[in-house]
Amino acid sequence: MSELKRLSESRDLTRIERIGAHSHIRGLGLDSSLEARDASEGMVGQLPARRAAGLILQLIRQGKIAGRAVLLAGQPGTGKTALAMGIAKSLGAETPFASVAASELFSLDLSKTEALTQAFRRAIGVRIKEEAEIIEGEVVEISIDRPLSAASGSSGAPSGAAAAGKTGRLTLKTTDMETVYELGGKMIEALGKEKVQSGDVIALDKASGKVTKLGRSIGRSRDYDAVGAHTKFVKCPEGELQKRKEVVHCVTLHEIDVINSRTQGFLALFTGDTGEIRAEVREQIDTKVAEWREEGKAEIVPGVLFIDEVHMLDIECFSFLNRALENDMAPILVIATNRGITTIRGTNYRSPHGIPSDFLDRLLIITTQPYTEDEIRKILDIRCEEEDVDMSADAKVLLTKIGTETSLRYAIHLITSAALACQKRKGKVVEMEDISRVYQLFLDVKRSTQYLMEYQSQYMFSEVQGEADGDDAMQS
Repeated sequence: MSELKRLSESRDLTRIERIGAHSHIRGLGLDSSLEARDASEGMVGQLPARRAAGLILQLIRQGKIAGRAVLLAGQPGTGKTALAMGIAKSLGAETPFASVAASELFSLDLSKTEALTQAFRRAIGVRIKEEAEIIEGEVVEISIDRPLSAASGSSGAPSGAAAAGKTGRLTLKTTDMETVYELGGKMIEALGKEKVQSGDVIALDKASGKVTKLGRSIGRSRDYDAVGAHTKFVKCPEGELQKRKEVVHCVTLHEIDVINSRTQGFLALFTGDTGEIRAEVREQIDTKVAEWREEGKAEIVPGVLFIDEVHMLDIECFSFLNRALENDMAPILVIATNRGITTIRGTNYRSPHGIPSDFLDRLLIITTQPYTEDEIRKILDIRCEEEDVDMSADAKVLLTKIGTETSLRYAIHLITSAALACQKRKGKVVEMEDISRVYQLFLDVKRSTQYLMEYQSQYMFSEVQGEADGDDAMQS
């Protein structure tokens, strides 16, 4: 267990230290009246789109209307995915947010409709309420009765296998009462893992036996001159030792589906090997959740399903989405595309964004516009700060010019490359020479295309049919 814990901690550290394409996004950058600030929470520009996204955010938070769909449409590199990430960050952890790329649905393991169904149910949360018996108090004394074969030790709680076969007594108190509890081996081990000692305020879950250390009693704060920086002092609990508390668990419908569909369902959540889930299982779960809602034990939390590159879906997937959005428990659907008028996949018909007209009619469409030069400069400033790169003002001006003439993504890619070039010459601040060096080393799309057209006769399987044909092929 200790190895697993260390592994999970190392993974957490790795996840925190790694910098992603949208790791600088903290929210939508709106004020209290849902007006977009010029630059806030990692978002820059796109003011009309962000204001519209703010209204969608309010719609999601209210959770009263199901099955609404939003289309984020714009040219490549205009911040569509950033808008979706801003919505996700603003919602917080309480609201489910599932994200998939349209190409993920075309798998050999799952049918397209099954993959879409699982994605929909990952975006629907269930907040389950239950009452738990909690014993909460300040530890007065822990007394352990050791077998004759065991060596005598201190009055603290032992940990690990040392607790096996032992019994003991735990004295807890509140401001009103004091009680002695008999302890078994498992409870002694749990107390030892939490390193509970006299003067700690703890909470015991009677059903699961879980021990939670709430802090150190204020009444014992003068017992020791030296305390750790993270030592938390709390008041001694009042009233009865044994209390009933409402505990809330938040899970998604997909997690309930997986756990109930397979014998090793809980482990399947970690491995990702969920497989096809039978419709009968989902119907039983929906019936049970409906019963819990009527009894007040649970409530539905409609979340958000984000499908990127939605033009990759075919006509069958769009027909499924049309039907799925009419369900009472459907989440808010947010889709994004960078295509203009193009062919609907699976047909010979052309349509705006490659989406059938009947499905387009269901959508609230938010458009994004290309960034201005000033906005590109602000985004590059944010990315330099996010990637911990010190860059001179002249270098930022040059990088902004490159981003304006080529693309924002290409300019962002050059930041870390230029920082490495700066380290190579043992510099501390990225200068113009570093930007120029990586600009020469790494081609953008325009220069790469120009190079290809000049030397395409030397590439394999190239057929040069004429300059006009080549231009038509590039446009298509």
